[in-house]
Amino acid sequence: MSYTRPGAGLRHRRLPDARLRRPRGTAAHRTHPVDITDRARAALRHVIDQHGAVLLHQSDRHHDSGSPRCLPIRESRIGGEDVLLGSLPWHTELWISGEQYEHLKHAHLTVDVADEPGGGPSDALEDMRFVIRSRLLTDEEAAALAAGGPPRTGADRLA
Repeated sequence: MSYTRPGAGLRHRRLPDARLRRPRGTAAHRTHPVDITDRARAALRHVIDQHGAVLLHQSDRHHDSGSPRCLPIRESRIGGEDVLLGSLPWHTELWISGEQYEHLKHAHLTVDVADEPGGGPSDALEDMRFVIRSRLLTDEEAAALAAGGPPRTGADRLA
């Protein structure tokens, strides 16, 4: 991010990135390795262009456990037990329930778009359905993830 002071002409000063610094006394949080396919990236961009900022949330209460709900940020309800798995483009976060996290904590996840349209309760915004595909983490990925600290939860978000 560049910042130009008034009267400084074309001189630019690079400010430190706030994401790289942590206030003292706060724990580091890790995010899970999450990828997104090109199709899902295009669909996500379309949803954001139409509805504004969104997040994806997958809960064990939905019938199709592979389909996260796409919700506007202002309507999202992240519970204290929910876990942040990772960040997608355009500041979109992927959250899952704590119970599902126990099943997916050893998996690498990829967000994709289902071949058939949604139209069911799994999507609130468009006639499309995001799905999560998973594979087991490699030993190296698991070690790197374990070294990153505990995952961020909804309780951290509310604090």
